Amino acid sequence: MNADDLHVLAGEYVLGTLPAARRAEVEARMSNDAALRTAVEQWQHKLLPLNALAAPVEPSPALWSRIETSVAAQVAADKGVRPAAAMPTAAASSWWNSLRLWRGLAATGFAATAFMGIVVVGKLAQPPGPGYMVVLVGPQDKSPGWVVQAGTNSQQARLIPLGKVDVPADKSLQFWTKGNDWKGPVSLGLVRPGESKEVSLDKLPPLEPNQLFEITLEPYNGSPLDRPTGPILFIGRAVKII
Repeated sequence: MNADDLHVLAGEYVLGTLPAARRAEVEARMSNDAALRTAVEQWQHKLLPLNALAAPVEPSPALWSRIETSVAAQVAADKGVRPAAAMPTAAASSWWNSLRLWRGLAATGFAATAFMGIVVVGKLAQPPGPGYMVVLVGPQDKSPGWVVQAGTNSQQARLIPLGKVDVPADKSLQFWTKGNDWKGPVSLGLVRPGESKEVSLDKLPPLEPNQLFEITLEPYNGSPLDRPTGPILFIGRAVKII
């Protein structure tokens, strides 16, 4: 296995997308494979800040009911008995009702969706280096559409598509950013659907955590004003990767 394949495997392991059997193989291999252990540790360290990208979500009562039923059934199956009721035990309830747990799982799942879009197509064989990362998602369904990467002191940022976006012939995609203390957003130029873009940041203040980035649908030649005029298609905030 070459270095790129090793890092892709480590990334899939950390993101939790490997089948159970494959995950067990990786865990067994790590005890004797220092390179794989190091790659896993790198991915864990780099992806941890992405937890901040996902807003906490309170599971609905219907979802709780399905979870409780599934847990009770699985516990009963492990013990070889039929469940007497769908409610979990007090011990199980103490951690199944933990909002902190579910927020963490929601964030991890979100990060996995976004980053696996890059890993699968081979765009990110190595963990992101120190700097800033932004995952741009749809404001309604939170589906990831683009990733922004920039070094800590870099005057360039890279916009990477995670999929295709259908744009009407008379419209265009426009990329924007806004710092917390800025008076208004600044255009970073037009974007071609499905294409990466290198963006110059040399005329802007240094990047900062929580800086807003978004892609809007604008007229063919871009917004006629110094601000967005069309709907927001993708939006996200910068997270510092150390």
